[in-house]
Amino acid sequence: MASDGTKQLHLTAFMRPVSLHTGAWRYPGAYPDANFNFGHLKSFIQKLEKAKFDAFFMADHLAVLNMPVEALKRSHTVTSFEPFTLLSALSVVTDRIGLAATASTTYDLPYHIARRFASLDHLSNGRAAWNIVTTGNPDSSRNFGSEEHMLHGERYKRAREFYDVVTGLWDSFADDAFIRDPESGIFFDPEKMHTLNHKGDELEVKGPLNVARPVQGWPVIVQAGQSEPGRQLAGETAEVVFCSPRDLAGAKELYADLKSRAQAAGRNPDHIKVLPAAMIIVGDSVADARAKRLHLDSLVHYDSAIASLSIALGVDASGLDPDTPLPEDLPETNASKTARASAERLAKEEGLTVRQLAQRFGGYAGLAFVGSPEDIADQMETWLREDACDGFTCTFPFLPQGLDEVVDRLIPELQRRGLFRKDYTGTTLREHLGLPRPPNRFFVSQNGKKRTHEEFESAD
Repeated sequence: MASDGTKQLHLTAFMRPVSLHTGAWRYPGAYPDANFNFGHLKSFIQKLEKAKFDAFFMADHLAVLNMPVEALKRSHTVTSFEPFTLLSALSVVTDRIGLAATASTTYDLPYHIARRFASLDHLSNGRAAWNIVTTGNPDSSRNFGSEEHMLHGERYKRAREFYDVVTGLWDSFADDAFIRDPESGIFFDPEKMHTLNHKGDELEVKGPLNVARPVQGWPVIVQAGQSEPGRQLAGETAEVVFCSPRDLAGAKELYADLKSRAQAAGRNPDHIKVLPAAMIIVGDSVADARAKRLHLDSLVHYDSAIASLSIALGVDASGLDPDTPLPEDLPETNASKTARASAERLAKEEGLTVRQLAQRFGGYAGLAFVGSPEDIADQMETWLREDACDGFTCTFPFLPQGLDEVVDRLIPELQRRGLFRKDYTGTTLREHLGLPRPPNRFFVSQNGKKRTHEEFESAD
């Protein structure tokens, strides 16, 4: 899978929250309400579209972040728009940029998910993407009538079946099912409608979906887990993987593993795009950019820092001695395994105390490119050429300045090197990403004729 030298970066923008850094809203000149101000968000997405970004990506939470109130009161993410509502509004003020929303397979139902994403894909003329998550925050369960959060392995088992059901519902109608013939009075051809009648271990869904097949066939499938079940789900289903490797070596291992899993699942490995998250801080020099980061980190209060570490570990870290190493015998957790493993690895590799680890997580502990436009372009090119990624999910340190510096200074440098597009060549998100439109599993594409049982089985 070595690069042929003509490969270009795919870039998405992580925009919920608008910054992953706890101190972002306090940075001088930043918009304190950027995360919950439609005017600002409209401006951001239009700037990103002008810069030819692939997509505007929204994470989601189904509960207030599980941190002590003394830390929560300092968080700029405590209020955020519901993704579908916001993206539907943004779809009418944009034309090309993709619209990626997160939706949970644990605390939602397939019919709801299929219907919402199909609708968004039609509203946006083919720009929707579904980020499949199983929901790591255990507090979410209490907002959906359950005291117990579903176990990690069970969540992924449900997610795999959930994906099959949703994509099956999207294929409820042949592409040419809707005749709309006033003379005959026939609106659609019932021979080109399929009733799913799914009965599985976790789900029962009759169908068909009451929305026409999406413009893209299926909205683009995004997946974000890096645990063993998460990687396997991505290999079997994902077309974009949002991930968080800490360094080039870790990224290359993850990239090769995901591509090989896709191939083992009978898929084309080029049809899974790996886009690590990276915070980008642009300065006139490395020293200037580092000074910006140091000032940003100084705006994080310790209450927020220890709360962020608690979320990563999945246990309350406030009672740990801040000036000693992270204990190796922490209680087991049912929260995200990926976040805990990352925190434990970072503490061990760098010999950090609990306080130092908390300060790192309280600001931003993930991959960051910090430097001049030329420095950052060099690093991005290295990752692309060494098969560590297919592009990046860009996160911004503060807004609007951090986003403006990427759009106005970094993107032109990437374009100058031929590493990023100067214009869109298609209209749908699938076209931006170089992904094929999935055939309808129940109908022959040429004429919408329904497949026989034997044809369906052989096609799969």
